[in-house]
Amino acid sequence: MTDSPTPAETIRRRGGLWHHLDFRRLWIGETVSQFGTMVSQLALPLVAILVVHASTFEVGLLTTFETAAFLLVGLPAGAWVDRMRFRTVLIVNDLIRAVALGSVPLAQAVHALSIEQLYAVALVTGVSTVFFDVAYQSYLPQLVDRDALVEGNAKLQASESVSQIAGPSAGGALIQALTAPYAVLVDAVSFLWSAGWVAAITSRPPKPERKPDRHLGREIKEGLSFVLRNRMLRSIAMCTGSANLFNTIGFAVFYVLLARDLHLSPGYIGLIMSTAAIGGLIGSLATSRIAARLGQGPTIWISIAVSLPTGFVAPFVHRDWTLYLLAAAFILFWATTVVYNITQVSFRQGLCPPDLLGRMNATMRFLVWGTMPLGGVIGGALGAAIGVRTTLLVAAIGGCVAVVPVFFSPLRRMRELPSYVPDGETMSPLAERAN
Repeated sequence: MTDSPTPAETIRRRGGLWHHLDFRRLWIGETVSQFGTMVSQLALPLVAILVVHASTFEVGLLTTFETAAFLLVGLPAGAWVDRMRFRTVLIVNDLIRAVALGSVPLAQAVHALSIEQLYAVALVTGVSTVFFDVAYQSYLPQLVDRDALVEGNAKLQASESVSQIAGPSAGGALIQALTAPYAVLVDAVSFLWSAGWVAAITSRPPKPERKPDRHLGREIKEGLSFVLRNRMLRSIAMCTGSANLFNTIGFAVFYVLLARDLHLSPGYIGLIMSTAAIGGLIGSLATSRIAARLGQGPTIWISIAVSLPTGFVAPFVHRDWTLYLLAAAFILFWATTVVYNITQVSFRQGLCPPDLLGRMNATMRFLVWGTMPLGGVIGGALGAAIGVRTTLLVAAIGGCVAVVPVFFSPLRRMRELPSYVPDGETMSPLAERAN
């Protein structure tokens, strides 16, 4: 027995994860990558609208290709990632995304850019994002103690929010200065930067042991079973999946409203998006205090309940003072959505046994992001059939049902959520009654 502090205790005494070198490297790489991603999220639709002159349906279809990978490879990705070193998965998929996005300005330079190439780039980057995100959420519990997961997720979410603030405005300026195809190059470079920082991480857990009887189908089933048999995880999946469906229906036509109907410049669109993302930073900084005051379970359902009605602003926006109202709605939406995401993702990571992390995260991504390709198709089709504004209104109305699963789950009453215990008792008695 010794009184010497453990490394984790030393880190906490010195100021938390600020002094965790490997976490800081992951944090820096992800922050820069997120900044570039914010540029491309604005640039790719504008490439389709302004350069390729895509129709409303084609722009919606681009959203479908961006998210189709979560439906197509979401489940097997988790089983594959659990067989690999998470760090290697992160680096490889950063490099793949850099090459795919780098092809956009190259094609534009030789006058060969087409909507088909944008679809291909969106699909390839989407597949790589599936693997990256599954490995990324599974790697964090290997880098930090489980009691530091909320802090780690909050810091990473804060960086994402800062990127959302600076990225779109910088992206709008870059698009106006370089044109949209060449602005995508910034994102490609950011993924190279991210790969470099992840490669510098010194913590390298051993490669998972190869089981002689391993079977892909059985491993996928284990991940599905872990999520679907737990009532709390099941309710979170239903809530997030339905919210993502209707959010994507609206997002599929949102840039068409701003760029084509309201004739806003790329710089102005970027400014609106940046102002809105201030809410994400507020939410990331406030999550721990909100969860401490309300309790972890109530924080999940209250935050999503507050975020959903903000969708009713976009259908009624015009080129006047209502643009300020739109920015305010985005601030509230992102603040509450980030609180919801940090709380539920930290709960999932803390609840799951280490050998199931990849499959659990992949299963959740499949269930909650697998609705987004369908949302892109529906949004594009509705936008072409009934108009952009009516489509946004349909999305806002439909999105309000997302809170129902978590409101009627045990989460509503649980101030403290259960976590995994290495001896096999994964849940508290209260949590067991919730299954």
